[in-house]
Amino acid sequence: MSQANKATLERANAAIVEGDYEGFLSVCTDDTKWTFVGEQTLDGKEAVRQWMARTYKEPPKFDVHRLVAEGDIVAAIGEITLKDEAGKATHHSYCDVWRFRDGKLAELHAFVVETGQQAGPR
Repeated sequence: MSQANKATLERANAAIVEGDYEGFLSVCTDDTKWTFVGEQTLDGKEAVRQWMARTYKEPPKFDVHRLVAEGDIVAAIGEITLKDEAGKATHHSYCDVWRFRDGKLAELHAFVVETGQQAGPR
């Protein structure tokens, strides 16, 4: 199960990079819950959809350093670059801890720290 969950997360992240947010959401449970530690919690697929529309002005750039899986949990450690409404790129380090249910993304605990601006795309 762990390897299948890792593969699902890799496909989901690939969809995000392609701008296919609905493709990403198709592997989330309807009641998915995302907690951005110290910031906010999103309850349900529609809340995540709205957050993506606000946050991803263009598809983010991911650099996943490591995926660690055990049972129904997959942790992703890496870096992400996002652009704001003005087109300014910001760079973040992150650790996403996902819980899967029935092969879908059911819960996220995201630990994200802004590390500064990038000079250009990664």
